[in-house]
Amino acid sequence: SVEVINQDWRTFTYDWAIWPPVRYLPHTIDYNNQRLCSPFGKQQVDGWKLRHFLGTNRDGRDVLSGLVHGTRISLTIGLVAMGISGFIGTILGALAGFYGDNRWQLSTLGIVLGLIGLVLGFFYGFQVRSYVLTDALAAGAGGFLWQLFLSVLIMAGVTTLMVQLARPLKRVPVLGKLRNVWVDILISRAIEITSTIPNILLIITVMALVEKKSVYFVMIILGLLGWTGVARFMRAEMLRTRSMAYIEAARSMGYREMRILFKHAVPNSLTSVLVVFTFGVAGAIVAEAALSFLGIGVPDNVVTWGGLLGDARSSISAWWLSVFPGLAVFLTVTAFNLVGEGLRDVLDPRLRHE
Repeated sequence: SVEVINQDWRTFTYDWAIWPPVRYLPHTIDYNNQRLCSPFGKQQVDGWKLRHFLGTNRDGRDVLSGLVHGTRISLTIGLVAMGISGFIGTILGALAGFYGDNRWQLSTLGIVLGLIGLVLGFFYGFQVRSYVLTDALAAGAGGFLWQLFLSVLIMAGVTTLMVQLARPLKRVPVLGKLRNVWVDILISRAIEITSTIPNILLIITVMALVEKKSVYFVMIILGLLGWTGVARFMRAEMLRTRSMAYIEAARSMGYREMRILFKHAVPNSLTSVLVVFTFGVAGAIVAEAALSFLGIGVPDNVVTWGGLLGDARSSISAWWLSVFPGLAVFLTVTAFNLVGEGLRDVLDPRLRHE
């Protein structure tokens, strides 16, 4: 229960116990070692096992415990945000590179109805459900993500339905004439527009609209804004893959283009995307640390590396509040960058044969 969790276990009577190396929770306040206790200074503790090995902040909270618990938050934000970015970027980049501007053809009526379907889908998916999305945004990240998914699903369903309505009329000479769909141009312009949006400014705007902060909002926003790098890389890989011999063999066997794309082309291009994924995780961790440093995004009761760095702003003399969290961010980002470079050296055939 909550009462038991919040109790000080050191005051309990017990026969024996196995204690963790750090015997403090990130929110535990040590009233005997408040006011910026140095890790190498004198501490009022009963034995060296109860020392604050990396010191305390102004409130008497253990810095090492905050670093340990902040690792989970930072890595979760980095991995989940890049998971969202990787999914969106892989799909859009694959479509742009595989189809280009002349490989996907629709009838004239199909294009017209598709554009009408996009407008109607946006109206019914987002405009009509604007109050639902606003209420979900204020309630929490989970509900908002679900409602956003439903809106996107409604928009895609209406668009697909309108395109399918053109099939019975495709035999009409004027209406059934095939025309190229500029998939590459549209997705490339979407990448350029999204790349110009400042992430921090958008997060500040979104957080001003919600009643309570949430780590999940930071994950979603970073994920929705970070897909452009994956999409560019996937597009470049797909431009190379679509002319490979096994793709041409699949076409000669009569397979549909969509099946060739997702069953043959995309799986053989994902290994290179892992390199971008590792670099993206490092970037998301740095972005989360910057937002937490500014006090934006994550709740105040969630301990993060950026939040620990933020405590150093009002205590310049407390060097341990900036050195140890900054070192944790530096080592983690460096580790992910080294992993990304290693994967690039292993997976890139041009570097492998040098």
